[in-house]
Amino acid sequence: MSGAEKVVCVTGASGYVASWLVKLLLQSGYTVKAAVRDPNDPKKTQHLLALDGAKERLHLLKAELLEEGCFDSIVDGCHGVFHTASPVIFLAADPQAEIIDPAIKGTLNVLKSCAKVPSIKRVVMTASVASVLYNGKPLTPDVVVDETWFSDARFCKENKLWYMASKTLAEEAAWRFAEDNMINLVVLNPGFVIGPLLQPALNSTSDIILALTKGEYTTPGFSFVDVQDVAYAHIQAFEIPSATGRYCLVQRHVQFPEILKTLNELYPTLGLKEECEDHEKPLERVFQISQEKSKSLGLSFIPWEVSLRETIESFKEKGFLSI
Repeated sequence: MSGAEKVVCVTGASGYVASWLVKLLLQSGYTVKAAVRDPNDPKKTQHLLALDGAKERLHLLKAELLEEGCFDSIVDGCHGVFHTASPVIFLAADPQAEIIDPAIKGTLNVLKSCAKVPSIKRVVMTASVASVLYNGKPLTPDVVVDETWFSDARFCKENKLWYMASKTLAEEAAWRFAEDNMINLVVLNPGFVIGPLLQPALNSTSDIILALTKGEYTTPGFSFVDVQDVAYAHIQAFEIPSATGRYCLVQRHVQFPEILKTLNELYPTLGLKEECEDHEKPLERVFQISQEKSKSLGLSFIPWEVSLRETIESFKEKGFLSI
């Protein structure tokens, strides 16, 4: 790919995954049009401006995800678009208006702008395993989830899984629009993203991990994946000509007792040992999420234990945690 063909746009560029994506794109010689809500807010942009190559090849541009047409000028002249921006809201008084509609509208706003630009070779969209796992099928130990699985929006709504419904409907809308407008779309479905933070503030997943370290959060388990692997997968999904369809990105689904046990072993001073003592019996096997297709992108996943440790070290470095 020539230098002239290495102009790309990243929506929601100040976010957790997007910041790492911008970092890796700059390292690879790309010119990056970074769409953010407020280019003049140092809390949202300083970590991007500090990246190697930012001075020469990073352009911060103002964009409101839900404002139709605002991405027209931003994606103009680009050869690839990485759509990572999406509302992350779990509770709302009016879930349809506050969570579901904005997720769909934001995705379609970006894709409508992309449809107007002939130079765009491919759009890579950040979806989630939230649009894969939630369909009412039992996740028994013998189950291997893969890219053929789709969440059922009706099931999600009936069970008040509003965020899962929003991700499912947004992905479905993206596929329909891409097909109708001949857009080369690749969708990535990462699990629960952890790993070191580039941005100065906590995001939704790192906030949950911080709560775990304080004994303030319980969960059946997480389908972990490292933020660096997710960012790398985006670039591979753009650069590899044969990349197509969806890609589940999960290193491993890990049960809560194992997470606590690992945290306690890594950081005994957290005082989580007592909570682990009730879980001395061997863990039953749980469902798996296939890596077969994702590995065709050249991924060799960072082990979740390493990612978890780097997350905690990042918290310490940024002053969110002192242990």
